[in-house]
Amino acid sequence: MSVIDRRAFLGTAAAAGFVTAQSANATEEVSAEELSQLGRTPHTKFAVNIEMWWKKLPFLERIKQAAAFGYPAYEFWPWERQDIDAMAALSQELGIECAQFTAWGFSPGLNDPKNHANFVKKIEGGCAAAKKLNCKKMTVVGGNDQPGMTQQEMHQNIITGLKLAAPIAEANDIMLILEAMNIRVDHKGHCLYGSPPSIHICNEVGSPHVKINWDLYHMQITEGDLCGHLREGMKAGQIGYLQLADTPGRNEPGTGEIHYNRVLKEAYDLGYRDFLGLECRPKTTELAAAQGVAAADVW
Repeated sequence: MSVIDRRAFLGTAAAAGFVTAQSANATEEVSAEELSQLGRTPHTKFAVNIEMWWKKLPFLERIKQAAAFGYPAYEFWPWERQDIDAMAALSQELGIECAQFTAWGFSPGLNDPKNHANFVKKIEGGCAAAKKLNCKKMTVVGGNDQPGMTQQEMHQNIITGLKLAAPIAEANDIMLILEAMNIRVDHKGHCLYGSPPSIHICNEVGSPHVKINWDLYHMQITEGDLCGHLREGMKAGQIGYLQLADTPGRNEPGTGEIHYNRVLKEAYDLGYRDFLGLECRPKTTELAAAQGVAAADVW
């Protein structure tokens, strides 16, 4: 296997339609083959978050980067601001999948009944976008605290809204994945955090197409005992998707306190075989972040 310096690799990759200027610093050497193997980990199928990686590049170029790094999939945030047709065509050309995207964000809140009619319309539109992308999952967010409402009332409103949208998700064979946040670091004032209420909400909705976007970063900050809670979530049948970032910092594995080798092995041993979202910020370069991710999949 030949090794080429960064400048030579950039020229080769550019000729093939890839740009890798955000991949490494000026002193690093990398081969095209080595780069393409980083995302092809033996156990876990990672989906790189292209909102947080390669942020200085145009959006479609980030998909090219994800493919160049060997990742089998990518994820992103709100679909409305993107050229879905162009993304679909490029994804098909590169042989990379879209694991999930955000169909409903923080505001307006799903936890307020006055937003439910609009929520249903957004889910219909999201399903149409998902079908173009051949994507099977869409994230929904519960919303921030509503003045004058108790947490129990807000959670009940989330249940009601999800029940309205569940038949649409079922008809389109798209899974809605509800993401719990953390209020200690990132999302103060948010109404849904931790696995017990998330499991309760999904149990109450009672649809196989409504489950949890189980972000291990948020869960660590909120409740810890990641492996124990993973077992509970899997036993309840309510884990629809996993995401990760280390903490503190929300960077790649190996930069914080979480022993991701142990956590990823637990998820694998529990039977999780779907994509796992890399919703983390590269601490230095994307190349270093990808190396950290790959190291976490070794056991």
